[in-house]
Amino acid sequence: MDVPGSLTAQLYLLAYDPRKERVVTNYRLPYLLRAAALTDLLLAGRIADDGGKVRVVSEARLADPVLDGLLRQIAGSGPRPWRHWIGKDGRATVRAVRDELETGRWVRVELRQPFLIFNRSHVRVRDTRVVKRLTTQVAAALTGPVSRVGDREAALVGLAAAGELGTVLPRARRRAHKQRIALLSERGGPAAPALRKVIQQVRAASSG
Repeated sequence: MDVPGSLTAQLYLLAYDPRKERVVTNYRLPYLLRAAALTDLLLAGRIADDGGKVRVVSEARLADPVLDGLLRQIAGSGPRPWRHWIGKDGRATVRAVRDELETGRWVRVELRQPFLIFNRSHVRVRDTRVVKRLTTQVAAALTGPVSRVGDREAALVGLAAAGELGTVLPRARRRAHKQRIALLSERGGPAAPALRKVIQQVRAASSG
């Protein structure tokens, strides 16, 4: 069973809740997917960290609409902090990732009330074995030998934890594996810690 190659697509699928039989979206998901896209670009050698700012290393396209779109944004703007890019255009990124997965037939988008002007949609995963495989990868990264965890798997865990993705890493599990998560997060680059700060700021602003 294959899985999508990008971290953005993988984390979107990991937001699937089997009990509700749909992808669960909340205020953290847009920030999580933006951080994932930045990490994808970092691991692909397209961007780098330059004193806490994102700098373009190569503008070579990756044949991924979401990642290539973000790369163009960064190239056209110049170096900015990681938190800037995580907080920018998040909703559009969620839609773009969903549409890409729908085109690839990974998910199916269902309108709940198609005849109303303000309708809502549910996103269902076509083959839940994909989600199970990704969940197994996360579990292996948390409990298996660290030496066998690749950089992408490490980044996946770090981002899921920083984004508080409860469908795969609920709070109790994050606490139980706190040290391992911290170790893996270091290998994923600056996006995960920046994501954590963005979510903390948003939460503080809403509670205040």
